[in-house]
Amino acid sequence: MEYDAVVIGAGHNGLIAAVRLAEAGWSVLVLEQARRPGGAVLSEELTLPGFTHDVFSTNQNLLLGSQFYAEHASALAQHGLRYAVGSRPYANAFPDGTALGVEQDPDRTLNGLAERDSGDADGWLRLQRLYDRYSSTLFGLYSAPAPSMAMASATARAALRLRPAGFARLVQLLLSSTRELGDTFFATPEAKAMVACWGMHLDFGPDVAGGAMFPFLELFTDQRQGMSIVEGGASGLIAALAGLLHQHGGELRTEAAVRRIITSGGTARQVELADGQRITARRAIIAGTTPTALFGELLDRAPAGVRRDAARFTYGPGTMMVHLALDGPVPWRAGPALAGHAYVHIGPYVEDLARTYTAALNGLLPRDPTLVCAQTSVVDPTRAPAGKHVLWIQVRALPPRIRGDDAGELTATNWDEAAEPYAERVLDRLETYAPGLRQRILGRAVLSPIDLQRRNPNLVGGDSIAGSMHLRQNFAFRPFPGMSRYKTPIRHLYLIGASTWPGGGVNGLSGDHVARHLTRRTRQRRGAEQLPPSNLRPGRGS
Repeated sequence: MEYDAVVIGAGHNGLIAAVRLAEAGWSVLVLEQARRPGGAVLSEELTLPGFTHDVFSTNQNLLLGSQFYAEHASALAQHGLRYAVGSRPYANAFPDGTALGVEQDPDRTLNGLAERDSGDADGWLRLQRLYDRYSSTLFGLYSAPAPSMAMASATARAALRLRPAGFARLVQLLLSSTRELGDTFFATPEAKAMVACWGMHLDFGPDVAGGAMFPFLELFTDQRQGMSIVEGGASGLIAALAGLLHQHGGELRTEAAVRRIITSGGTARQVELADGQRITARRAIIAGTTPTALFGELLDRAPAGVRRDAARFTYGPGTMMVHLALDGPVPWRAGPALAGHAYVHIGPYVEDLARTYTAALNGLLPRDPTLVCAQTSVVDPTRAPAGKHVLWIQVRALPPRIRGDDAGELTATNWDEAAEPYAERVLDRLETYAPGLRQRILGRAVLSPIDLQRRNPNLVGGDSIAGSMHLRQNFAFRPFPGMSRYKTPIRHLYLIGASTWPGGGVNGLSGDHVARHLTRRTRQRRGAEQLPPSNLRPGRGS
């Protein structure tokens, strides 16, 4: 069998690439080893019938700000994609029963900050002014290939517009840690924790250089746009993309594991499936895998230096997911201050986040796990029966391999044995912030770091962003020097996904960049208007 392009992996990036190519008239086949497409964008009734959980990722603000979505929103809606938006996007809970929350209403947000300390409200306004000044530049950099003329142009424009002092301040902010960002702008431990918790969504502990950019953008983009999740479950996005792919003549096969990519004369020619079937790709093979898998397992031959670089690709701390079906809302000690928020972070403070992160890096089960609690059924009531709720709990950060327990209580040294006991620690911790929660649990599902990897091989060691995003492995260094623009040393072979720039998150950018690159000549032949690279609109983030 022959196709113009074969895409390995039906994650959202792979499907976006396939849709772009199919629209341009390419014959496209997407191969997915799992029973269902979606990769880390997947929803299931994990606990009980009628309770829909987003298995991995949940927030899709990044995709909503992308050029691909801007161009395809109507078509995706025709295939059933709808979003629910939480107007109270995030909050932090604290041991004394209080909370600090951010809402789309700017006055309520400022009042909440000022109630603790007027310095927090002043700091918020100062940081917001920097966001208004810098966000368009940062989103322009984020949405362009790295490196590229588009990125260079965005940087040059920023330097001219901001002038030396302003540009230097921007660079300083980008190189800061989340602790430094919080200390610079906020007065109270609570407001500082609100900043630092966002870094833990990736692999930015409070003292990691370069960790400030993501929280800086999250604080205000989510505040202005709310928190967007798919009505009925994250798989609604995948179903809509698959429908759009089929509409344009593309094909999608599940339970079709690729065993090998076959090259000839330095060009990727075919993929071989686990059952021995070979499929020819005339123009491109696009792999939505990690570089470790592509160059260490799938590719039949590659330059030795590239194999070494791929073997050195670094993964971040692991993640545990705990999904709960509840007989009512979460009984927060803080009451209404947390009841309507899409995300509730439990650190509680910067020092706790630092201890947790360090323990994970040292191979120890953290004594006090950091929790990101998503109240998805509060934002989207269709996720649970009337009066019931689902709770999505992401536990960050955890050791991929267990060397011990920081609390000296658990003796398990592998995740198959440690998962349930550690989930009990998670629930004990949550119970102190929401007394009576256990009585409301109707069902639960626990996915340890190794479970995440088993379900999705790209999540190596349970790393939810498929590769550390520290400075040495970010921007033009992601996944490693010479490979940041998706094109591999093997002709016709491309790498996309969270392991490539711009990294984790449901953004679709790597798949879109590759497809637009491949179809550029087609667009030129058709006299199509030349659009700039996918450009995230300021005001969307996640």
